[in-house]
Amino acid sequence: QVQLVESGGGLVQPGGSLRLSCAASGIMFSTHVVGWYRQAPGKQRELVARILRGTSTNYAASVKGRFTISRDNAKNTVYLQMNSLKIEDTAVYFCNAAQTTTGRDYWGQGTQVTVSS
Repeated sequence: QVQLVESGGGLVQPGGSLRLSCAASGIMFSTHVVGWYRQAPGKQRELVARILRGTSTNYAASVKGRFTISRDNAKNTVYLQMNSLKIEDTAVYFCNAAQTTTGRDYWGQGTQVTVSS
């Protein structure tokens, strides 16, 4: 079975930091494009950051310079380091792994990030 499990969400003050983790079982992140998405109430789900099979990454303009996506292949885990958090970063954050050649993609359960004073 395939499982993606996010962790690390929580409540943080504006300007604070959180590190999200996405641990995979049943698939190897090294053969997938892995992305972090988020969805705020009443909003569409949006791509936050993505890391390709190599080292290439891309970020939404709204998080550039503040968020960093990385991976640890030995742990089969992808991280999202979030710094200088803003209230508008509040959302449920989801991990996604996609393999275009097979048409398969997987989602985690999501982890809540709340930025509030």
